[in-house]
Formats: sequence, C-alpha cells, structure tokens
Amino acid sequence: PAIAGSSESINANVIHRQQWMGMPDAPVTSVFSVESPFEVLHGGLGLHIVTDEIAQYSNLDLQISYAYQTQLGDGQLGIGLSSGIFQSGIDGTELNPSEPGDIVIPAGEISGSAMDFGGGLYYNTQDVYIGLSTLHFTEPTIEKDDGKIVNLSRHYFLLAGYYHELNPLVSLNPSIYLKSDGSTSQLDINTNIVYNNKMWGGVSYRIGDHFLGPELAVLTGMNITDDFKLGIAYDVVLSNIQHNSLEFMLGYSFKVDYDR
Repeated sequence: PAIAGSSESINANVIHRQQWMGMPDAPVTSVFSVESPFEVLHGGLGLHIVTDEIAQYSNLDLQISYAYQTQLGDGQLGIGLSSGIFQSGIDGTELNPSEPGDIVIPAGEISGSAMDFGGGLYYNTQDVYIGLSTLHFTEPTIEKDDGKIVNLSRHYFLLAGYYHELNPLVSLNPSIYLKSDGSTSQLDINTNIVYNNKMWGGVSYRIGDHFLGPELAVLTGMNITDDFKLGIAYDVVLSNIQHNSLEFMLGYSFKVDYDR
C-alpha cells in the first residue's frame, strides 16, 4: 500500500496468471490495481483487487489504501495503510463426495467474509527501491454460511531492487521478492536487462516451496508507448508436476499535471 502516490501519474495495472497450464482445476489469479497521487492528502490513494480460483474454491480480496509520501535523503519514503474485505467461498455442487449425503461437504455454494487490514513502507531513489509490507495484519477469522471457520495467517513481504547503468542504453536490474507467513517462506531472485528504458528481459529463480520444488521463469516485456507497457512471464516448473505457468501484465500511466 505504501507505493500509492509515489509517482506523479495515475497508474493502473492488470495481471493474469494461469498456474500449471493443462492441469485440471489449477489455480488462476487475476489482479487489478490503480493508484494516484493526491496533493491535498500529502500522498496518494490506491485500489487493489485480487481474485483467486483453485478448483472449487474462490477468494476475493478488495483493499483500499492510503500512503503518506515524504522526502527522505536522496529519495522518497511512503508509509501506507490498507483496509478492505476478504471473501472466501466454495462451490459444493462441483464436489464429488465418496459418500453421498456427507453432511460435512456443502451441497451448494457457501461463502464468508471479514474485514482485512495491512500496512507497509516503500523507499525509492533514482537507482534503489525497497519495500516492506504485511497482509492480514489482524489475522481475521472468516465464518462461512455453514458455520465453518477459515483463519487467515499474517503474511510478510519484502521487495528490493537496484538499477545499474552498464552504458547509456543498457541497464541491469537485479531484485529479490520474499514472502512469508512466519512458518513457510518463498524467495524470488530476479535479474532483468533493460534496453533504452523500452524493452526488458531476464530470468527469475523461485525457491522455498518444498512441495512444489524450485521454478525458473523467463521474463520479458516492453513499453509499447511512453504510457503503456506489457510484460510476460513463463514459469518452468522444475518438479514432477510437469505443468508450466504463464503470466501476463498490462500497465497504463495517465500523465496528470500536479502542483507538488
């Protein structure tokens, strides 16, 4: 949430991820986010919507965020808070119980929701950026229609990266992305080469999930115009699952003149 208002434009992004393509009931994730600076608020506001579908299960996370932006040294520090609703559901009509009439298995669609809160810090200079954030800060409890309880664990995220200019046209952008719920962690180690600030390509190596094993992703993208960008990631799963993943990203920046 702390990135809201960190630039002088309205930024909108759409991400769609198809995990383990070709596997029945594989996870599908879609993300929509938009954030904008507001001078009167000394920062910015943002909207973040995430939908997850895994077999008969579905989740919806809707968050509104505010970030206070201030200059710190050679860069800018954002301090953000978010609040919203997390909804979890299951479609019992798609289940195939081993014993018909099992009262534990829902016969129809059931769902539940709870208030959800988060927060974070984001600091960036011309060459360096680092962000810390948390999700499900209060570890909310969701009670579904049938009385079943879903407990959401607090999650922590760390993002850090650096831009190193190799020559006037080419720069190197190594970065890391760490996420953890306190008991398990996952780390992405990324390296991109950026050409003329218009095209990029690189690789990402993911470790930490002992069940799925490591993954190697090929990354590429380009700024189609000064405002419109496209990114693609293709994940090669290095385990017995033998189904790879594909992710698309579209981003658009609306340039607005602000007296800041």
